[in-house]
Amino acid sequence: MKLYEELIERGLIAQVTNEEEIREMINNGKATFYIGFDCTADSLTAGHFMALTLMKRLQMAGNKPIALIGGGTTMIGDPSGRTDMRKMLTIEDINHNAACFKRQMESFIDFSEGKALMVNNADWLLDLNYVELLREVGACFSVNNMLRAECYKQRMEKGLSFFEFNYMIMQSYDFYHLFKNYNCNMQFGGDDQWSNMLGGTELIRKKLGKDAHAMTITLLTDSQGKKMGKTAGNAVWLDAAKTSPYEFYQYWRNVDDADVIKCIKMLTFIPIETIREYEKWEGSELNRAKEILAFELTEMIHGREEAEKAQAAARAIFGAGADDANMPTTNLSAEDLTDGVIGILDLMSKGGLIASNGEGRRLVQQGGVSVDGEKVTDPATKITAEMLSKGVVIKKGKKVFHKFTV
Repeated sequence: MKLYEELIERGLIAQVTNEEEIREMINNGKATFYIGFDCTADSLTAGHFMALTLMKRLQMAGNKPIALIGGGTTMIGDPSGRTDMRKMLTIEDINHNAACFKRQMESFIDFSEGKALMVNNADWLLDLNYVELLREVGACFSVNNMLRAECYKQRMEKGLSFFEFNYMIMQSYDFYHLFKNYNCNMQFGGDDQWSNMLGGTELIRKKLGKDAHAMTITLLTDSQGKKMGKTAGNAVWLDAAKTSPYEFYQYWRNVDDADVIKCIKMLTFIPIETIREYEKWEGSELNRAKEILAFELTEMIHGREEAEKAQAAARAIFGAGADDANMPTTNLSAEDLTDGVIGILDLMSKGGLIASNGEGRRLVQQGGVSVDGEKVTDPATKITAEMLSKGVVIKKGKKVFHKFTV
């Protein structure tokens, strides 16, 4: 099976501009393609992970990836998939985030000579003269067509700022610049980027009279249609300091039965022939599939040793419950306690188990929280310094465990 056909079977392809040409290019290693990553945080997330795995799949087939760090476009902020305007970051924050992205990508993609490139669009976007830009590309964009784009339509009710309205032009200019300077003939991105990507292909056609191509990948959603990669109101980060290897493992170990095979297809490099056998599994066999998914992804991001530790900890906790050595742990200081105690809600908040006290109160009252194996139903429950000195394990729901010490 060739690469394009494999991408179809894995459920990765959403939309393409010219299927036959794209099929021929990527199957024969002729694509120089880019994927953009705006620097909105200091770590990549599980939401970026599918884009990274796509880059790796294409690179393994002889195609050349360009990882575009969005140091310039982050200063505007992509309105796609948003109901409000993104927080405006400082240049210092953006540069710091870009450096963090660079380190994470280098551990996953081969950037050795001739294999891949990493560029930052701040290097050309920040030097553009506004009037010159309008004269060069302004006439290539129809405001009427832009307003019909999904990325703008969903914002019109609450108001779309002119500031954000420029984002499509900036992303289109990126493709134009990469086409001219790096022979980049394809752009890949999430399905919510389709309008922006078409803007780039049109700009290249109108300015240079040449064809460029775009392909969107299916967004990773659960069986309810919600984007995957978030837990307790927070993103699942690739940085171990923000989401521990155990927590990363547990996120994927806990996906719904209806989602596990899809995730294995879209995110892992397990051969498609093997996955076809997994598709026959039912009932308790799906727990084995979840372990395979969680181990594969944790190994890719954090290495085999951390994946083995996370798997051992999870099995111990859900089995005999004897070994909590690799359980995610929050170490408190004496200043975190008041008169030698801390409330259960404050404790859970410090461990990132709840996004708000309201959420925690409901969880406790509904019987979803245990302390050292004992269910608590009073949100006013206090945990003492003596208990914490021995280590306290809080269980949230059926599958989330967290240890607290002082």
